[in-house]
Amino acid sequence: MRLIYLDYNATTPIAPAVQEAMAPFLTEHYGNPSSDHALGRACYEAVEDARGRLAQLLGADDDEIVFTSSGTESNNLALKGVAFRHAPGGGGHFVISAIEHPAIVQPVAFLERLGYDVTVVGCDARGLIDPAEVQSALRSDTALVSIMHANNEIGAVEPIREIAEICRDRGVLFHTDAAQSIGKTVVRVKDLGVDMLTVAGHKIYAPKGVGALYVRRGVDLEPVLHGAGHERGFRAGTENVPYIVGLGRAAAVIEEHLNEAVDRLAMLRDRLWTRLAAAIDGLSFNGDVAARLPNTLSANFPDVNGAELLGRCPELCASTGAACHAGTTQMSATLEAIGISPDVARGTVRLSVGWYTREDEIDQAAELLIAGWEGLR
Repeated sequence: MRLIYLDYNATTPIAPAVQEAMAPFLTEHYGNPSSDHALGRACYEAVEDARGRLAQLLGADDDEIVFTSSGTESNNLALKGVAFRHAPGGGGHFVISAIEHPAIVQPVAFLERLGYDVTVVGCDARGLIDPAEVQSALRSDTALVSIMHANNEIGAVEPIREIAEICRDRGVLFHTDAAQSIGKTVVRVKDLGVDMLTVAGHKIYAPKGVGALYVRRGVDLEPVLHGAGHERGFRAGTENVPYIVGLGRAAAVIEEHLNEAVDRLAMLRDRLWTRLAAAIDGLSFNGDVAARLPNTLSANFPDVNGAELLGRCPELCASTGAACHAGTTQMSATLEAIGISPDVARGTVRLSVGWYTREDEIDQAAELLIAGWEGLR
């Protein structure tokens, strides 16, 4: 059975060019980048080259890139780093949205248990956050606002630049989790106006286990990991050289092919939607028509259970938007925030395409989903 992978928002395969770049650093180039000898210097130079490649993709300066182990660690460093440096002792206020990833929600919940205040702003039915609502949530003690750039479930792309301008005018630091948007749309930190931005390697055809945090020069954070002072003192720990090299190569590939990739992803997504909608009465999708990632289709299949639908399509790798247990539907936070009913949410399936998705796979996936839906009906 040949699998059709339509779950690129969950993770991506490692690109061949990334594997090729990493290979020497898994074998002969094994030095510690902090060592002052030939093997160490080779690894140091490779790390700095990767830092430059990622900085170029993001429109940042090299010294504004901090390598981490994951997008989750980057988010934790941004949130806790601000809390413990700028508002120690639980005296600060944070603002997030109702559709954030658990890698934001859970660190903020931890900070709340330590005595920090948190305000959660909502979104509209398209998953879009109103900058005016963020502005209304700001207080004199607001330490940080963190709003994701693009939602991982429905693909909604948020008005980050407008929110960042509001925060800058009020002297509030602003962070965005861009794990889902990099490689699918242009992400330039100066255009967005953010103070910090999260990168996750496994979302952009690099390995799992590597990420980065853009930290604007002048922003000071308390480290989450204390040690020998690596990564400008923000993130202690000997650098994961092979994976950092892979992340740098992935950034370079994205930089070279982004425009054509975006167009192709949108074509594949729309091809899938057109075929499904032509055959399934009442099919709908979540998110905005325009302000949406080009690769993401969150589709609501009427009168069926999404998990059962995918169960009838074992060749297809995709995700559901709700978990159903004992006759009840537990919606994801995003689906709940956009206000769809439990009956609709139970039939939600997220289909996300990527670099290696083929047109014939799209057509086959549509046939499988249509047949599965008809069978359940």
